[in-house]
Amino acid sequence: MPTDRRRHAITETEDISNALGLASREWPELADQPGALLRRLVLVGRDTLAHNHIEQNNNRRRAITDTSGALTDVFGSDLLEDLREDWPE
Repeated sequence: MPTDRRRHAITETEDISNALGLASREWPELADQPGALLRRLVLVGRDTLAHNHIEQNNNRRRAITDTSGALTDVFGSDLLEDLREDWPE
């Protein structure tokens, strides 16, 4: 079918064959359409990566919130002044 979009070739290695086998069991209506199975696998992979990215960001934000202020009062209020005393003039 003519298209202006980029096309991608993929060789059916053992790993790809195994992925197609799993996909055909998950989506039996596409079992005889390897191109459709590959498209579905790519989209599910995209969704999984996007979900993981969101989850990682949420975990980071939670860690920042949970540890916010944990080091309050660890350093004296004159620390910066003390450090600057060591600087050459």
